[in-house]
Formats: sequence, structure tokens, C-alpha cells
Amino acid sequence: MTENTQQQPVSAPELPTQYVPAEVEGKLYERWVERGYFDADEKSERDPYTIVIPPPNVTGSLHLGHAFEHTLIDAVTRRKRMQGYETLWQPGMDHAGIATQNVVERELGREGKSRHDLGREAFVERVWQWKNESGGQISGQMRRLGDGVAWSRERFTMDEGLSKAVQTIFKKLYDDELIYRAERIINWCPRCLTAISDIEVEYQEDDGELVSLKYGDGEDSVVVATTRAETMLGDTAVAVHPDDERYAHLVGKRIRLPLTDRTIPVVADTHVDPEFGTGAVKVTPAHDPNDFEIGRRHNLPNITVMDERAVITVPGPFEGLDRMEARSAIVAALRAEGRIVAEKRPYKHSVGHCSRCKTTIEPRLSLQWWVKVGPLAEAAGDAVRDGRVAIHPKEMESRYFGWVDNLHDWCISRQLWWGHRIPVWYGPNGETVCVGPNDEAPSGEGWTQDTDVLDTWFSSGLWPFSTLGWPEQTPSLEKFYPNSILITGYDILFFWVARMMMFGLYAMDGTPPFHTIVLHGMVRDQFGKKMSKSFGNAVNPLDWMDEYGSDAVRFTLARGANPGIDVPIGEDWVQGSRNFANKIWNATRFALMNGATVEGELPDAAEMSASDRWILSRLNAVVAEVDAYYEDYQFAKLSDTLFHFAWDEVFDWYVELSKTAFFAGGAQARVSGRVLGEVLDVMLRLLHPVVPFVTETLWTTLTGKESLVIADWPVDSGFRDAAAEAEIGHLQQVVTEVRRFRSDQGLQSAQKVPARLDLSGTPLAVHEAAIRQVLRLQPEGDSFQATATLPIAGARVELDLSGTIDVEAERKRLTKDLGAAEKEKAQALAKLGNEAFLAKAPDQVVEKIRGRLAKAEADIERITAQVETLPGA
Repeated sequence: MTENTQQQPVSAPELPTQYVPAEVEGKLYERWVERGYFDADEKSERDPYTIVIPPPNVTGSLHLGHAFEHTLIDAVTRRKRMQGYETLWQPGMDHAGIATQNVVERELGREGKSRHDLGREAFVERVWQWKNESGGQISGQMRRLGDGVAWSRERFTMDEGLSKAVQTIFKKLYDDELIYRAERIINWCPRCLTAISDIEVEYQEDDGELVSLKYGDGEDSVVVATTRAETMLGDTAVAVHPDDERYAHLVGKRIRLPLTDRTIPVVADTHVDPEFGTGAVKVTPAHDPNDFEIGRRHNLPNITVMDERAVITVPGPFEGLDRMEARSAIVAALRAEGRIVAEKRPYKHSVGHCSRCKTTIEPRLSLQWWVKVGPLAEAAGDAVRDGRVAIHPKEMESRYFGWVDNLHDWCISRQLWWGHRIPVWYGPNGETVCVGPNDEAPSGEGWTQDTDVLDTWFSSGLWPFSTLGWPEQTPSLEKFYPNSILITGYDILFFWVARMMMFGLYAMDGTPPFHTIVLHGMVRDQFGKKMSKSFGNAVNPLDWMDEYGSDAVRFTLARGANPGIDVPIGEDWVQGSRNFANKIWNATRFALMNGATVEGELPDAAEMSASDRWILSRLNAVVAEVDAYYEDYQFAKLSDTLFHFAWDEVFDWYVELSKTAFFAGGAQARVSGRVLGEVLDVMLRLLHPVVPFVTETLWTTLTGKESLVIADWPVDSGFRDAAAEAEIGHLQQVVTEVRRFRSDQGLQSAQKVPARLDLSGTPLAVHEAAIRQVLRLQPEGDSFQATATLPIAGARVELDLSGTIDVEAERKRLTKDLGAAEKEKAQALAKLGNEAFLAKAPDQVVEKIRGRLAKAEADIERITAQVETLPGA
């Protein structure tokens, strides 16, 4: 433990009788911001600790997944700030190209307009207007949650500085021949009218149809199968495996393509699996990535059969039909021609959908801009393999390597108007000029800029260094790069994390963007089901914050955060966390009313009671345990440790045991008051990163100091007292057993019962007053008659339950317990008497059985004694 940080004492109001989060949280947060607690100073001599916020979309609002992630980041950052680091939690938002353009286009649609009615310049201006008026509501929601971000450094991926960074790295990649323009098969969304990357395609099992078609006639015929019959209009070959003897006579020949006036060749290609289907496949190079590669190997023509809206463009009876309409019409025409060999419907198969609008993706040949990812991805893999970057939990490494080691070139151009426009100009004579931020763009007749914009992930991939002023070598960049850690969901390991790794290593001379990648799971409902509006189980965290307070939401989320594992959450768990916050409040209020203080040094151990020494010993052990869990990013375990220490040990035991001293007054009351003040001081500091609002209010009241945000993080002093822990453990055993007995008898917890305590021969004699206080046991009177006797761990507790105990029910209960203990003893003796078992069983297993035997024998002795003391025995 440490001395409290050197802050100026301030007058603190007395605690109200009830904690009302709504009256506390907003005011506290604004006070923190106004006092600059979350600001980061690049001139500071403190060691830096940097972490970025995964930039939420400007179109978005705070969902439970955001709240979960932000809670973990804030907890880590608050602790590091308390440990004396110069912390920077970098906030900002992503311009979210497709999503934002869709929002504004829908808004225009309600006005009866399209973006083309406005033109590009006016449309982009309209998007900026929307962003300034409606976007960014998530910032206010982050304040509600308590995010300790450096608001003065907030960035947006389209602001001037970040735009300069985008143009700089594009130019650098282009000059290094790592960006190129080429015609390739891309994922095309006919609804968004743009290319999207592989990782923006969501695959799901759809009901379709599998149709087997006969191409050619007679001996020169072959059967192929397809789920996309409409693409046959663009077939330019049939492919078979070179070693497939069934088709050897056809290789090199041309066969008739049905419904067209064309013939197409049969080619031999090792890509074809002769064991799958008929062993022959149709080849449509302009509409399938694998077919495109076959086409390149065999110099096949590329015939595009659809426009950007997936409408058939091939002259003839199907021209103008949507792809789905054309599919049915083409199958009908083939059936009429006798070309259908087999049909299977419904046919379940995996179909790609646009992650933004859920439209079925159309593979399409298109001229696009690409990043050559080979050397970049290799560097990103090496940084993890050689230990420069650690992935936590470690088992997630295989997913990372599985991606970066097999990464295809990245299509970075998007057919949108909102976003970073590609900085390339085309001249009247076929010239191509890439323009950097300090270059002058070509001008004059015939010069035009590329109309596409960059993939949103291109700019967000620069986030760890572009937000610090790169490409300028700013003091912030020098101080805060590389980031210390990245905390993010495993679901964007490929979207974002790999991009940042590639760009950070490339732009920053081999220095990775962060030292550690901490991956967390997804928030799910209490039944483990994915949260979704369509499922009706989505939760707005603001509703829970309004109802239970932000601390309750944060603690619930942190308590479920095991590394890399999905987090189920239900409202009743948030209610439980609200109860915990109330428990902290009420217990601290009681402590303050009864002399808890942080004034002066801790008394010497010789002046303390065993319970004082016990709780300080436990306190230091918990400090060490929580620190270890933080270093291993075990948020669930550290939260659970603090919950049980605060509720079970501090409130339910130490406070209760101290009441005797408090009520008696005098020197021992002063000692216990100082110890309790120390325990509350340290405990509130340990809890603060996860539950900042209630702890801030209580700690400032307890200490009179300025703020927990800038207080010192506790340090384990090394104080341990094994004897005190054993003594209080003995006491707890006695109290727990008597409480269990009282509960079994249906006695109310507050009901007072006459009792005689024989604590001789145990270290508990000095605790008799405390034991009586905790158990509500009155001193024995003249008419005392022991109706029940409980021999517990060397002590003897006699109770007078005259008129309150059901003797026969108690005899029945004890007889049942005695039978269970005797059965346990018999089973243990049988195993220990089995020579074959003893010869094979590990030593620890044998010792465990011996322990069970000893416990069973002790239980039998105890229960038998209790039965003998019952009236009428």
C-alpha cells in the first residue's frame, strides 16, 4: 500500500443516506474534464502509456459492445494514470464511408433527390453538414460511461491532419510499387454500388438451387453444375482436370454454349477437382475469382454480363432482367431446350452478403486500386513471431497468423463520394500522376482526378500514428508512439488490427504500432445468443445506465470479461452490480459515522486486534492479486476478487467484528477506526478504475482530498499475518456453523438467543464479545437451559432455544447429516483399504481421500454430540 497522493485537502460534503447515480455521475465527469485529469502532456518526464479508442463510426451510437470495450480500456488507463504514467487515451471517430453515405442518401431520398441531383461537391458538403449536426452523438454517450479520454486531442479520420497522413502514405506506397491499379475480380454490392473488401463480406447459408446443365451435343457434350445459372451467358470455357480420362477426348475442342451463338473451348486445369460433381466446371472469368485465374492461365476472354446494379446487359431475351429474374428465366429456357440434366432445390449453400446492407454480393471484374500486401503482411507476421508484439490471449495467435500469412492483395478503391479521394490524376495523353500532400496537382485541359475514394480501413489503419501528427515528427509522436497496448474485439482482428500492423511497421521504420494486442470477446445476451435488433434482444446501455447507474453497467461488463471469450449479460446481473454499489456506499457511510479515518500513521501491529491484523493482511494480498490480474488482463478475475473482498471480508466480517470496539469506544475503537479507514482508502482506489463514480464520491469524502483520478495506485506493503488469518478463520468457522444452525431452525438473523460460550483452549476467548455481537447471542441468564449444543473446532456453543426449536425436526436433520458423514467415512475407508487402488493412485489423490476421512470422522463426532444434547435424548 502507498501513502495517499499529495493532493490538497478539499471540503467534502457529508454522504447522503442513499446513493443516487444520476445526481452524481454527470457532475463528477465534467469536473474531471474541466480539471484536465485526462489530458496528456508530451513534455512530461513521466513514462508514457498510450492506447487508442477503436474509432466508432460517426453514424453510430453507443451499443453494449462499445460499453464493454470502453470499460476495459478505461479501467486499464485509469490504473496506469494512478501508477504515475503520462497516459493518453486517444479518442476520435471514423468517417465510415459506405455507412455515412448511405445515411445521407436516405435523407436525400426522403426529399425526393439523389446525390447525382446535387453533384459531388455539393453532396460532400451535405455529408459534412450532417456530420456536424447529427454525427458524433457517441461522444456524449462516452461521457455518460465515464471514458477518461483526452478530449482536447479528439480526431476524425477526415480532418485535415489525418487526410494529409492518408495522402502521404498512399504516395509512399505508390512510389514503392506497393499500390497498383489493375482489373481483377472484386466483391461488388449492387445496392451500395461499390467494391467491398473480402472481410466486409458476411457469409450465411441460403436456400438456392443447384442446376446441372449439358453443354455441347452427342459425344462432344459435358455436364456442369451451377447455383448461378445467369452467369452462363458469360462462360468462355469448360475446365476439366488434365488427368481425367473421361474428358481427355474433349480437351482442346470447342463445344456449343446453350442459349447463345457461341462455342467455347474445353481446357485442362489442375484447379478442377475430378472427384467433385461431374469433374467438369463452367468458367466465367468476369464473374468468379477462381474462374478469373483459370482464364488468365488459358488466355480466355472476360465477358461481363451484368451492370453495376446486377442487371443483365447481354443482348437478347434476358437483357434488362435483374440477376435473380434472369436466373429463373434462363433455367426455364434451358429446360425448354432439354439442357437441364438435374435440379436440386432448395439447395443450402454459403452465400456472401454485404456487411452494410445485407445485399447478396456479386463477384465482378472491375478496374480497381490495390495494395500489394505480400511484404507488408510478412512484416506484420514477423513482428508477432519475434516477440516485438504479443497477442493476448496467446491462443489467438493462430487466428492472426492464419490471416496475415494468407492475405490476398487488398482492394482499396470504393465507388463512393464520401471519403479520402484517391490522389491520382489522369492526363489527356494517358499520363498517370500520383500527388503527395506537398505536390501541386496537374491542371489544364484534359486532366482529371480519379473519382474513387479509399476504403475506410485504409485511413483507420493509420490511426495509432496519424492521430499523433504523422507525417510530421511531432513531440506527441515522439512521446506517445508506439502505443502501449491495443484492446479490441477479436472480430476486427482482420479488419483493423492487421491493417494497423502493416501500416505502422511500414510508415514507422519497422516500429510496430503497439506492444500488446489484447483481444476480448463479444457481448451476448444471458442465454449466449448474439445481440441483434432483429432478434429482439439488443440492449441500449443508456437505458441500463439510467436505471442502475454507469458504475453498475461497467462492473457487470468487467466481471464477465475473460480474455478472448464472449460475454453473456442479463439485466439481473446489472441489478446485482447496482446492489454492490449501494453496499459500498452504505458500508462506507456507516464506517465514517463510527470513526473510520485516514488521519495519521497506522498503529503498530502490537496495538491492533487480531481482526485488525487479519484485514490488513488480506488487504495486501488482494492488492498483489489484483495487480497480477491486471498485468494478465484478467478483468473478470480482478473484479470478482474485489467484489468478494469488499462484500464478504470487509463489510460482512471486519465491519461486523469492529462494531464491538466502535460501540465500546476508547483506544481500541480509535485503532480499528484508523485500520478501517486504511482498508476503505485502499479498497476504493482498487475499485476506482472499474467503478469510478461511486468510489470517487466516497474516497473524497473519506480523505478530504481532491480526486481519486490522480490518487496513487495502492502498492503491496508486504505485510502478512498468517497467525491472525488463522485465528479469524477459526472464528469464522464457529460463526458460520452457528449461523447455519440458526437458519436451519428458522430463526431470524436479528433474533437474539441466550447462549453459553466455552472458548477455553482456543484463541477465540478475546473475541467472545464480537462473536456474541455478530451472532446476536445474549448472555446466559439464571433460567438458562441448554437445549442445543454445538461443538465446533474445539469451541462449545450452548443455546437456549426453549420455545423456538422443533426438537423432532432438528433430530431428523442431524440424523440425516450423520448418515451422510458415516457414508463418506465408509467410502474413504474402502478406498484406503484397497491395496490395488493405493498402488496406482497418485500421492495427492490418496492424501485428498485421507483428508475426506478426517473430515467425516470430525463431522460424526460433532453431530453425535449435538444429538446427545437434544432434549429427550
